[in-house]
Amino acid sequence: MLVRVLLNETAPDAARPGQQVDDAALAALYGYPSDAAERPWVRANFVATLDGAVTGDDGRSGSINTGADRAIFSLLRSLSDVVLVGAATVRAEEYRRARTAPRWSGLRRADQPPHPVVAVVSRSANLPSSILESRADAGDALLLTCRAAGSAALDRARRALGDERVVVLGEDGVAPDAALKALTGRGLCRVLCEGGPHLLHDLVAADLLDELCLTLAPRLVAGDHLRMLAGTPLDRPFLPRLLVESEGTLAGRWQRRRS
Repeated sequence: MLVRVLLNETAPDAARPGQQVDDAALAALYGYPSDAAERPWVRANFVATLDGAVTGDDGRSGSINTGADRAIFSLLRSLSDVVLVGAATVRAEEYRRARTAPRWSGLRRADQPPHPVVAVVSRSANLPSSILESRADAGDALLLTCRAAGSAALDRARRALGDERVVVLGEDGVAPDAALKALTGRGLCRVLCEGGPHLLHDLVAADLLDELCLTLAPRLVAGDHLRMLAGTPLDRPFLPRLLVESEGTLAGRWQRRRS
C-alpha cells in the first residue's frame, strides 16, 4: 500500500506534502498528543463514501471500506488504550474483543497492555455473545451502563464479564463525561470512538471530541444510509490537520477548533 501525504500539520518532521511514507511515518502522522496520558484525548474514526454514507446496503461499514481504510483502522486501534463504542454498533458490526494487528504491535507503549480494551456503552446492559466471549491474545471488555438496565440485566452482565468490568453510571443513561471519567480512572486516556452515530453525536454535543479521523472511500452509493452523526442539530468547527491518499482513498485528521 503506497500512502502519499497531501497535508501534514500533525507531525511535520515525519513527512512533507507530496512524499510517500512507510508504516513508521504513517504511525507518527496519526500519533496521539504527548500529553494524552495525562488527560483524555478522544478521537473518532469513521469511513464514509463521497456522498456521506457510513454503511453499505448491508448496514455495515465493512461493505464500503478499502484497503487503506482497513490499514488505518488497525493502526488507530493499535495506538489507543480503549475503543469506545455503542452497543447497537457492536451488534450490527458483530464486534469481538480487540487484537493489535501484528503489523502494528511494536507501537504499543510501555504503559499499555498488548491490546486495547473495548468499552461498550449500553443503556440496557444487553451485549451480544460476540463481545462477551473471551479471546486468547486479545484485550479486555468493559460495559458502561446505567441503573435503568434493571437488576436482572446487570446481574447477567456481571456473570458474563465479572463485577469489576460492569460500570454503572447514572440512573437513566450514560452521560459522555461520566463515561470518559470512568475510563480515565482506569488509566484509559487514549480513547478511540468507533460509533455509532448517536454516541458520536453525544460526544460532539458535550464538546468532548478532540478529533475526527475520517476516511473517504472513492465511491458513490446513493440510497438511504446512516450518516456519521444522528440526533438534534449542532454545529462544531473542525480544522484539517492531516490528509493522505492511497489508491484513491483519502484519509485524514480533523481537530476541534477551540476559541
